[in-house]
Amino acid sequence: MAAKSKRGKRTPRHWLRRLVLPVAALIALPLVLTVFYRPSFVHPVSTLMLADLVTFSGYDRRWVSLDEVAPVLANSVIMSEDGQFCAHRGVDLAELKVVIDDALAGEATRGASTITMQTVKNLYLWQRPLGTVRKLIELPLAVYADFVLPKYRIMEIYLNIAEWGPGIYGIEAAAQHHFSRSAADLTARQAALLAVTLPNPAGRNPARPSAGLKRLASIIERRAAKAGGYVGCLR
Repeated sequence: MAAKSKRGKRTPRHWLRRLVLPVAALIALPLVLTVFYRPSFVHPVSTLMLADLVTFSGYDRRWVSLDEVAPVLANSVIMSEDGQFCAHRGVDLAELKVVIDDALAGEATRGASTITMQTVKNLYLWQRPLGTVRKLIELPLAVYADFVLPKYRIMEIYLNIAEWGPGIYGIEAAAQHHFSRSAADLTARQAALLAVTLPNPAGRNPARPSAGLKRLASIIERRAAKAGGYVGCLR
């Protein structure tokens, strides 16, 4: 009986060993999936899209290649979301330093997420809560994704998994839903309105923009027209 009791005893080391495998699998999953997502024929889905499936909410997403999207849309998204997209390696270190300095000084901070960081967040991570913890995971994943995936592919994935309204994912579904046209036929104004909707797709409607949203779109439209080298990695 004593021998049997000894064998059945669970020590902290035993439980630690049992935890190692699941944790290692969670860490390895995004690393493996990122490689798997490199070919253009693979069409990834986001965690929000998976949540919609699990809750039987459904969603609208129509995958299109970057070649099938009006170039002004990608230009507008870069100039609105991440002006240094073509220059950084997944994380904009200069912008991140500004945010950290502001936080240490007790000042209000602004977002420093790059398009690559938003892509890995949408693919692998959660939205809320524990935003700070999520950011710490986003950083190395974004650097890894930038190493594995070409900029062109990162943008293609991002534009096809970004949320543009409840149940509306990807630029083709967004263009059809908001403007009744394909992503290839978007005008510069429509592209700018869609770009400035991205930070708050639940509260902003590009088809019925507020005065503030119109002002933001005008700024982005002008910047996109002069994007030049800022978008060179997509050409």
